[in-house]
Amino acid sequence: MKDTFIIKGGKKLKGSIEVRGAKNAAFAVLAATLLTKETCEIDNVPLVQDVFVMLEIFKSIGVHCEFIAERKLRISAASLSPKNIQHDIVEKIRASVLLCGALPARVMRFTLTKPGGCSIGSRILGPHIDALAHVGITIKKRGKYLDVIKHESAGDREIVLSEMSVTATENAVLASVIHTGTVTIYCAATEPYVQDLCHMLVSMGAHISGIGTNTLVIKGVARLHGVKHFVMPDPIEMGTFITLAACTKSRIIIKNAVPEFIRFDMLKFAEAGVIVKIRNRKKIPGGWGYETVDMEVVPSQLVAVKKIHNMPYPGLCPDLLPMFVVLMTQAHGVSLIHDWMYEGRLKYVEELKRMGADAFICDPHRALITGPTSLEGKEITSFDLRAGAVLIIAALTAKGTTVIRNVYQVDRGYENIEGRLKKIGARIERA
Repeated sequence: MKDTFIIKGGKKLKGSIEVRGAKNAAFAVLAATLLTKETCEIDNVPLVQDVFVMLEIFKSIGVHCEFIAERKLRISAASLSPKNIQHDIVEKIRASVLLCGALPARVMRFTLTKPGGCSIGSRILGPHIDALAHVGITIKKRGKYLDVIKHESAGDREIVLSEMSVTATENAVLASVIHTGTVTIYCAATEPYVQDLCHMLVSMGAHISGIGTNTLVIKGVARLHGVKHFVMPDPIEMGTFITLAACTKSRIIIKNAVPEFIRFDMLKFAEAGVIVKIRNRKKIPGGWGYETVDMEVVPSQLVAVKKIHNMPYPGLCPDLLPMFVVLMTQAHGVSLIHDWMYEGRLKYVEELKRMGADAFICDPHRALITGPTSLEGKEITSFDLRAGAVLIIAALTAKGTTVIRNVYQVDRGYENIEGRLKKIGARIERA
């Protein structure tokens, strides 16, 4: 696929754009299908590169995956074997670490390459290894490989996660549902992605209480059955499109959004002066109780939020923090952005500075943004998935033409982003 975007900015956008399924939820949902020999149907699957990579991994271990509609997958893991797993594909995505929690329910021993993903700083495997050890799964590092061994395990167990990691929580849940005894997980992440996985597993026959809290209690079962599940809408896309509308002073309707997934983020958007009108509440068939809405973002005067930092859920989403950086370039005042989680994520700020942003990087975790500034088109590079989205927003806000290299990063998490943006008037081409 061509790996460059050419964007002509400075034009107001208009129309509606639809939120797709959440990539970060889809990974755990797909991993959960490996826990049963029965067929599963997964709807609202986002058609993004990272999901396609996950499906290639599945196929390499003998899992049958078939799209029966545009975004609906039928998956059968009746027979699987990790012996022929494609290690070069496994190391492309961070989400492949979820195999460590899911596969031991079916096989006693296997080997994976270490997972990959965005280069945004240190993303340690320790919380995963420590958590899984409590339910009889040993992970030994051997060079670039992980040797995963399942031991016979029974009885009541406790897992205290060393950090509130979404994927470590999901791995612990996946490893605990088929178990003799009760597993209690403390310091669990509470993100909607974790809730989506837990509700799916309950539909498959798992017994999980405390969903949406930091303590999950799982009463193990002997087996799980097949399921039909609808992947939750993506809260990161919601925040991305709100930021796009606000920065370009455009009136955009964001369809199939779930504001309850990003309540704190919505508070910060409001503090920045972003005006969002909520309409058309409705329940999602196949969802787990949340409501979708249409969000209309209208042009407004933006003001700086003095300090913005990422937090564990329900605080500000780490993947939306970069959106507030580009938003603050168009806001009146000075804002301190603090990304305490990842020391390598602020690289995109240098690209914004090349476009004219008034930004000062204090250290690997903090930056001062002074606005508003007029951005100008330049040749720039996307370093990771969310940085790519930020630079697209900056390019559509800027005067002139911007060339963004390495947009494969954006394809990993946003489905057909240029096609969807063109429908609301963006002048964006892939080259």
